[in-house]
Amino acid sequence: MATCSATESNYCSIVAATMLLLFGLLMAMLDVTGAQTGVCYGLNGNNLPSSQEVVDLYKSQNIQRMRLYAPTQEALQALIGSNIELMLGVPNEDLQGISSSNSIANDWVQKNIVAYSPGVKFAYIVVGNEISPINDKAQYAIYVLPAMQNILAAILASGLQIKVSTSVDTGLLGESFPPALGQFRDDVISYIRPIISFLDQNGAPLLANVYPYFSYKANTGSIDLSYALFTSSSIIVQDPYSGLGYQNLFNAIVDALHFALDKADGVNVGIVVSETGWPTAGGTSTTVENAETYNNNLIQHVKIGTPRKHGPLETYVFAMFDENEKSPEEEMHWGLFTPDKQAKYPISFS
Repeated sequence: MATCSATESNYCSIVAATMLLLFGLLMAMLDVTGAQTGVCYGLNGNNLPSSQEVVDLYKSQNIQRMRLYAPTQEALQALIGSNIELMLGVPNEDLQGISSSNSIANDWVQKNIVAYSPGVKFAYIVVGNEISPINDKAQYAIYVLPAMQNILAAILASGLQIKVSTSVDTGLLGESFPPALGQFRDDVISYIRPIISFLDQNGAPLLANVYPYFSYKANTGSIDLSYALFTSSSIIVQDPYSGLGYQNLFNAIVDALHFALDKADGVNVGIVVSETGWPTAGGTSTTVENAETYNNNLIQHVKIGTPRKHGPLETYVFAMFDENEKSPEEEMHWGLFTPDKQAKYPISFS
């Protein structure tokens, strides 16, 4: 192995430092690609384009990840060969049967996953959405964990490796301000802790629907719009317990979840933001301009992570289209695109 002479030592040091810097920059560039933001594809509309048109639109916009809330043959068929990573949901109403029967779970996996593999790139299977023992979906809570276990067993038996998780909302948090005090509510901890243990054992993240919009809407007197839209020019919340500073509400909510996971024996469990966004009409400060500001800033911020967890944060914007069969009015206007595939405002996923 060649070595540097004494007269060359300064030169060698400079070369080594330069190579180290270039390597760091390369790794940073590779790391940012891991933050490529996906988009949720909701189907609650009677005027939406065909699934093939939707997949083509994803590809033309360089959207490389999709969340689909329930399997449809049309959508799965359109995704074959697209190279789009898919987060596929198991609907809440299917959980009881899947949780009670390995056979039903295996049939679901064979029909909706195995039949489309490897043509469809399945990244996650989402067993239930926003289920909690204390909300209006409480009747499904007892089925979530056994359904996750049965789905994972069926996937592994098929020779596939796909992460299995569930998607929660931030209503599971009791404390969340400042973020270091984040913890799950006493009346949900017996529900969420075994799920966290399952995720930890299987190397899967917790999927979380994170909506600064709703926090802002409920607290307009105390939350500044700039803090919700990522436009604050300085730290708004200085957490005295962690020493971390927060310039935006999104990071504060995500970190509250991180701290809550730590306290529930989930130190090694990551977070994927499975929904976030801002509506363009029907609510408080719901303008096209605010939605454009939120979502474009979001795409940039998740490349670097949060004060508590640095590094790319996988995130999915809600949603691809306005959905005219949802209610109330505010729920109809979250789309990046109108049903005729026209962008509501400029946004870049490159």
